[in-house]
Amino acid sequence: MATTNDLKNGLVLNLDGELWAVVEFQHVKPGKGGAFVRTTLKNVLSGKVVDKTFNAGTKVETATVDKRTMQYLYADGDDYVFMDLDTFDQITVPGGTVGEAANYLLPEAEATVAMHEGLPLYLELPTSVVLEVTYTEPGLQGDRSTGGTKPATVETGATVPVPLFITTGEKIKVDTRDGRYLGRA
Repeated sequence: MATTNDLKNGLVLNLDGELWAVVEFQHVKPGKGGAFVRTTLKNVLSGKVVDKTFNAGTKVETATVDKRTMQYLYADGDDYVFMDLDTFDQITVPGGTVGEAANYLLPEAEATVAMHEGLPLYLELPTSVVLEVTYTEPGLQGDRSTGGTKPATVETGATVPVPLFITTGEKIKVDTRDGRYLGRA
């Protein structure tokens, strides 16, 4: 158990039997009345986002979330198999849990898997990854580095908008949070 004063971003709460991650919180002390905490919560399993207000000092139940660094091994149908780097145990993470992270996941890449009572909740990737461009249209004469962008397919199968000067076979750095091109690797 914790109080609303202990809330911080990323903390997972157990509210009404469901797991909710704190996305954002704000302590509010109005001039009249008691203080309260305004939060934005995201359901860990479904991804639903809600706003919830707690009175200051209210006790909330926190969930024990175990974050482990694991190595991605291979895809097994819609599921993904990871290996714990400490115990060498292999776990299967459903494709729905991996979500958009699959676009930036290469075999032998390390990721943080958050677990609650043996159930994988979500996956955290490094902020950026280096991927090889497997196909992109050739740039035209007169293309400049400050010009527009064109779609490029990377080795994971994802499509990333890249500057016009990038060619097939180049390695690029991609932001895993929003799929932005960050530069050449």
